[in-house]
Amino acid sequence: MKAVAVTPGKPNSVHLEEISRPSLDDISGGTGVLVRTLKVGVDATDREINEALYGNAPEGDEFLVIGHESFGVVEEVGPNVRNIKVGDYVTPTVRRPGNSIYDQIGTYDMTSEETYYERGINLRHGFLTEYFVDDQEYIVRVPKGLKHLHVLMEPMSCAAKAVHQAYEAQRRMKVWRPRVAYVFGSGQIGLLTTLILRLRGLQVHTVARAPGPHLKSSIVEGFEATYVSTKERSLDDLVAETGRPDLIVDATGHSGLAFDAMKYVGHNGVVVWTSITGGDRQIEIPSDKINIDWVLGNKLLLGSVNANRDHFEMGIRDLALGEMMFPGVIEKILTSPVDGLDQYKEMMRLLVEDDDALKVYVNVAEE
Repeated sequence: MKAVAVTPGKPNSVHLEEISRPSLDDISGGTGVLVRTLKVGVDATDREINEALYGNAPEGDEFLVIGHESFGVVEEVGPNVRNIKVGDYVTPTVRRPGNSIYDQIGTYDMTSEETYYERGINLRHGFLTEYFVDDQEYIVRVPKGLKHLHVLMEPMSCAAKAVHQAYEAQRRMKVWRPRVAYVFGSGQIGLLTTLILRLRGLQVHTVARAPGPHLKSSIVEGFEATYVSTKERSLDDLVAETGRPDLIVDATGHSGLAFDAMKYVGHNGVVVWTSITGGDRQIEIPSDKINIDWVLGNKLLLGSVNANRDHFEMGIRDLALGEMMFPGVIEKILTSPVDGLDQYKEMMRLLVEDDDALKVYVNVAEE
């Protein structure tokens, strides 16, 4: 069975690997679900793993099958599987539990252990292959009416978690009614976060570099949000117009901009960091001013990584609502299909070289 893999620690090692086809017997207790992969999305995480910035192979293997944004159809289920049947469209979660209390209660995305397990990223093989099997606990059904959004389920779960965590943390305020939000970055996470915040009724400004009009700005405007190019308008000018935002979600993949968010958020506000930067960039920050502003302003910074089953289900509900509120807009994110696992070089080329490739995904099989 074909799979796309890398050799962790070796830059630009992406290749085609032959692996064994999985079976339900790989999952104990009769709760296995065998899925035929239809499509797999790839993103900056896959690119950075191929650049050897992070990522580790499962114990006993020298390669790591990549791909963590999967969409497929169920081909077989174990005798003790409930609520999933053959023919269902599904998406798998990415994190797998360790041994902490958080792992054991289903919040494995909040593990307190140093070692974490992520399919396609760290110590567990991913989904860029023809079939995969997993326990029913990690398989989430996708409504047939959303199958055209396929690989957006996983990134949407990350956006849903980021927003949900902000609201959960702000219970400390007793009353928190955010009015203005900034989203830094107009990649897939930034755009999907924009959607979620608009569905919550916030005035959203999505901030990126390139001046519009272009595809990303049209998607933002399609969500009835405001696209802001930093080449045309400074953040200082934006704040002067809107007032300090109650919430900033950074999804840029640029640590300098992530720290910039700390300078702009308002009193009792929240900054959420969602992106991981695998480089070694260093910047200067006005640490004394940030220190006093944050203490006196009761401000909060939180990191949000990955998602658990609840967040996948939240994200799917928001995608369904988003389709009704803004019909035809979400699908525009899916820009760059690649046909077949054999085309892994083209897949990686799009990720590295094509600035217009908003969402790259591989058509692994026909339905």
